[in-house]
Amino acid sequence: MRTGGYILVVDDEAFMRRFMRTVLEPMGYEVREAATGAEALAMIDRERPEVVLLDILMPGLDGHEVTRRLKDDPRTRLIPIIIVTALDTLPDRIRGIESGVDDYLAKPVNVLELRARVRSLARLKRYMDDLEHASTVMKSVALTVEQRDHCTGGHCRRLAYYASSVAERLGLEDDSIALLKMAGVLHDLGKIAVSDTILNKPGPLVEDELDIIRRHPLVGDDLVRPMRSLDRVRPLIRHHHERLDGSGYPDGLKGQDIPVEVRVLTVVDVYDALASQRPYKRAFPKSTCFEILRDGVNRNWWDKDVVGVLEEVVK
Repeated sequence: MRTGGYILVVDDEAFMRRFMRTVLEPMGYEVREAATGAEALAMIDRERPEVVLLDILMPGLDGHEVTRRLKDDPRTRLIPIIIVTALDTLPDRIRGIESGVDDYLAKPVNVLELRARVRSLARLKRYMDDLEHASTVMKSVALTVEQRDHCTGGHCRRLAYYASSVAERLGLEDDSIALLKMAGVLHDLGKIAVSDTILNKPGPLVEDELDIIRRHPLVGDDLVRPMRSLDRVRPLIRHHHERLDGSGYPDGLKGQDIPVEVRVLTVVDVYDALASQRPYKRAFPKSTCFEILRDGVNRNWWDKDVVGVLEEVVK
């Protein structure tokens, strides 16, 4: 019985590919073969495997270069890679670890060890796929919530763009940039618990309505809490209405307790709210938006550097 997905064996020696097939097919895996690194990359581009078993010494692209390319690509970086090689010295292992391999098997291969490691990594890959699917569902829910507010269409995508652009100019790491792109989409997820009447009210909100609005970061945090794949985005969902002086919500964080990614998201969220038409206000000109933001900097609400860089991005 097929287990789902396929195992890709990449080796320039045909007898080694046949050996792997003989061992793995009785476990229920579909096994596909590639004789070169270039052939493997082309196959993976067409359809993602469960696990890649990869030789190091091959003509053309060697195993280290194939690994580096797969791990550098966001579409393929979660595919588990097992290096299967006769080169089992410490320098070879270190180079493999630096390129991103997930496991090592030394030739000649022990059959029981091969089966155990493939089974373990294939299980991990399916688990990660489930988490990725759940994250995608959450993004769809967040965009659906956004459409309920008649004046905020495109707000999440604009925030993802502004926030990642500011982060790049601030010199933040790639992980922080990717985190801000995701947070731009998910930050208002908790508004799913806010009624359309409040979201689209044409006048000022009364105190009870403001209390409901102020709970949306907590609701969003609760919604993603069970999802380990979204652990790093949770602080941005929860804290994107905090202020440096501690007057924000929901936790009244101050100063250095507010991570730089949260500071970026907070400023771009305020800017887009100012620059967009809302039921209770017209869209302000860019110059007015930045006058208001600079006033907030003077009040110690927002990060001066973030406001300055955002002005460069917007211009």
